[in-house]
Amino acid sequence: MSDLSWPIARAARLFGGDVAVVDGERTVTYGELGRRVRALGGLDAARVGYLGPNSLAHMECWLGLPAFGKVLVDLNYRLSLEELRFMVQDAELDALIADDPRAAELGVPLVDYEALVAGPEHAFPGVDENTVAAISYTGGTTGRPKGVMLSHRNLVANALHNLAVTGHARADRWLHVCPMFHVAGTSNVFACTWVGARSVLLPRFEPAAVLRAIEAHGITHAVFVPTMLAMLLEHDGNVSSLRHMQYAASPISPELQRRVLEWLPDRDVVQFYGMTEAAPTVTRLSRADHDTRPSSMGVPVPGVQAEVRAPVGEVGELWVRGPNVMLGYWKRPEATAAALVDGWYRTGDLAREDEDGYFYMVDRAKDMIITGGENVYSVEVEAVLSRHPDVDEVAVFGVPDERWGEAVHAVVVGRADPEALRAHCRAALAGFKVPRVIEVRDEPLPKSGAGKLLKHVLRAPYWEGRDRMVG
Repeated sequence: MSDLSWPIARAARLFGGDVAVVDGERTVTYGELGRRVRALGGLDAARVGYLGPNSLAHMECWLGLPAFGKVLVDLNYRLSLEELRFMVQDAELDALIADDPRAAELGVPLVDYEALVAGPEHAFPGVDENTVAAISYTGGTTGRPKGVMLSHRNLVANALHNLAVTGHARADRWLHVCPMFHVAGTSNVFACTWVGARSVLLPRFEPAAVLRAIEAHGITHAVFVPTMLAMLLEHDGNVSSLRHMQYAASPISPELQRRVLEWLPDRDVVQFYGMTEAAPTVTRLSRADHDTRPSSMGVPVPGVQAEVRAPVGEVGELWVRGPNVMLGYWKRPEATAAALVDGWYRTGDLAREDEDGYFYMVDRAKDMIITGGENVYSVEVEAVLSRHPDVDEVAVFGVPDERWGEAVHAVVVGRADPEALRAHCRAALAGFKVPRVIEVRDEPLPKSGAGKLLKHVLRAPYWEGRDRMVG
């Protein structure tokens, strides 16, 4: 199988005069993009971090650093300084490329990026497909984030799977607004590049800016998370050029799904399901299937296998395998052994499969919340809250939220003031992990006879009357 130098090498050779990337007022052809990416071979570092929003440099690092055998560690700029320091130290970074004022506080040598890409070109060395290309951090069930090791094989396979089901083409104009530190933000980068499509980059999601970009650049393809779609529907804009729209990263509510299909009645609206550990694509729900199975998460894409470990129609854990499944977790052999079993990845998601092979999400076995497309592990928030001297007991779980899908909700026992606890969380956690509501109780939290916290008892009333326990 090819390595990650192949997409940019092909595009630069075949489409050198075509516009490759639009980043604000800056436009770069494939010929120039290829030259800048080849200059990244001059960086003497094995593991390189990137910290910042979507940009030309950000996309070039994905195209170029792994192609020279380096490992890219793309850091979530929405995290707190404390969280970033942990990841920087855990990944043992040699260098950092950053567009973030906090970078100087992370203790890693900073790269003069423009000087680097202005330097001499280097030949791609050819990299073994099983070499680690990227380490992408995700929340951990123990409270420590885990680095997902994705190989060249994983990312190339995902690009080919997406090419197969989406049919990327040279004439496409793709809007990249999901952050590139997130798999939803990079899931189409290699496929777009491989075929010479034009990529239009936005640094952050802002509804009016997205709608202006769609009209100004004749955007034909875009990817959003459901929260973004809910915000877009609150604004007017000309989206007549948009032929294909994907949504992913978190479940969509039936009402929002209905509104989106009415907004784009004659367009190719598709849902994808996946996760960082699968690089990320696993299943796809087509536009036609939206009409007959709107609550389904679709069927596995070609090249990926998925199965529910339960009889047809019954709920069980969803397992996945294929060339896109991760190598394992960086420096976490026990977590790797628990997640990868006989070539299969245990997703921790609870689903059912119907007689026609379509999957339906039901709940999560992992104690995880997805809010606005971002993963929050309850134990991370619980660990921070439990450090407060006025907290005796704590439980954190997700509750339904119309805009964000799920909201982080905390129940604590103690003498604490909710706003003081939120301020305590903000000092140590990214903003999206801070509980929207902190409920203070006097009575002990419900427990089993063995003393285990019965979090489902606290959580169930908020989800009453719904067909699934995820937002």
